[in-house]
Amino acid sequence: MCHSLLPILDFKRTKVIVRAAVCALSVTLCLTPNTSARVLPFNEAESPKSVEDLKGIQKMLIESSDRVRKAAVSISLGEGFGSGVIISEDGLILTAAHVTAAVDTEMTVIMNDGTKLKAVSMGLNSDTDAAMMRITEKGKYPYVEVNKANDYRLGHWVFALGHSGGFDKLRGPVLRLGRIVKDSETTLHTDCKVIGGDSGGPLFDMEGRLIAIHSRVERSMEQNMHVPMREYVKHWDDMQSNKFIGEGPFAKKPVKGSGYIGIATVDSDDGVRVEKVGKASPAEKAEIKAGDIIKTLNGRQLKDKEGFKSLLQEMAEGDKVELVILREGKELTLKLKLAKR
Repeated sequence: MCHSLLPILDFKRTKVIVRAAVCALSVTLCLTPNTSARVLPFNEAESPKSVEDLKGIQKMLIESSDRVRKAAVSISLGEGFGSGVIISEDGLILTAAHVTAAVDTEMTVIMNDGTKLKAVSMGLNSDTDAAMMRITEKGKYPYVEVNKANDYRLGHWVFALGHSGGFDKLRGPVLRLGRIVKDSETTLHTDCKVIGGDSGGPLFDMEGRLIAIHSRVERSMEQNMHVPMREYVKHWDDMQSNKFIGEGPFAKKPVKGSGYIGIATVDSDDGVRVEKVGKASPAEKAEIKAGDIIKTLNGRQLKDKEGFKSLLQEMAEGDKVELVILREGKELTLKLKLAKR
């Protein structure tokens, strides 16, 4: 099969013109009914046979892309960007595991109009590159329908969205048109040209239903790998429960003992007393002060500094800690997250 069908995007008018040359779950996945795919003549043909076929592709692309673009978000990663897509009105997002990289981490989502929203990573599958996250600010967000039926086949036309190269408010998410070239157990391959910044973004069928999430970009940029929705459905409850699934290679599980709190302590009759607080440490950010008596860590009573050290050695970078401290005769509860040692 040899084909070339290239979309030209007019971002100001959000209009797609197609040129062609042919050579021969605990949470419901979507809030709208999941309908079976229509039989689309251009999907059944080896290649477009007429101008009418091309117009049919163009018509479906315009209708679907206009509807789903609002739900394609950029994810700020500090030194870079990823992409994701909202699949529920309350802000549930599907993305790639190598984008979130960890469970229960605070993140920032950028809507297409530039609005920045607080979010948190949820569960992930480090073996297949699937991940969830959620917008934590209350609101009603644009979302897309998930194709739970997986009723696509090799050769079907699809389109990719993503914030290629990072967020650009004027440009918005970039659309690439292509076809499915391979379908394996945990990976869907297409010839949509995705690049850095697209990772975690959505792949749609021509009706605008979500069928996969961008994972790996091949060197040629013409055979790219996506995580199909069946992989998300398979591990849906575990990802909803913030579980870290698998042993890599797309995310590394935190190692016990790698957590750093940033205080020096000595034994005390009531627990352990803080002698020194490190600058810019998690302890300083949580406003722990020298002289504070730490009585409990995550509900466990502290008897001496060795017991305190032993509990911390069972924890990892990114773990949340709740401390009950005694300061000037008053008990306070302070929360922090362990940094990397």
